[in-house]
Amino acid sequence: MPRKYTKINQYEKEILQWKSEGIANREIARRLGMEYSQVHNWVSRYNERQRKLKAGIVPRKKGRPRKDSEPRDIVAEQTYIIQRLRMENELLRDFMRSMGRR
Repeated sequence: MPRKYTKINQYEKEILQWKSEGIANREIARRLGMEYSQVHNWVSRYNERQRKLKAGIVPRKKGRPRKDSEPRDIVAEQTYIIQRLRMENELLRDFMRSMGRR
């Protein structure tokens, strides 16, 4: 079975434009002739990248780092992770309270 592959990054501007107009991922996938999961996964990865950039975390390249590469900012990454975990804890605590537990 041949692999169906599309370089979705070439459609970045169009996808972001349609998302800003409020068009659903399924409709975007239909317009581009792709599967829903391709668009959904790309949008999720894009949003995660933007959140990390906003938190001051520089995205790392894929693969093994070079020997002479500079160390990454572990403190910023850990701060970002801790902030997300705190948010998740608050959401779960509020949910449990609304369900009448605790």
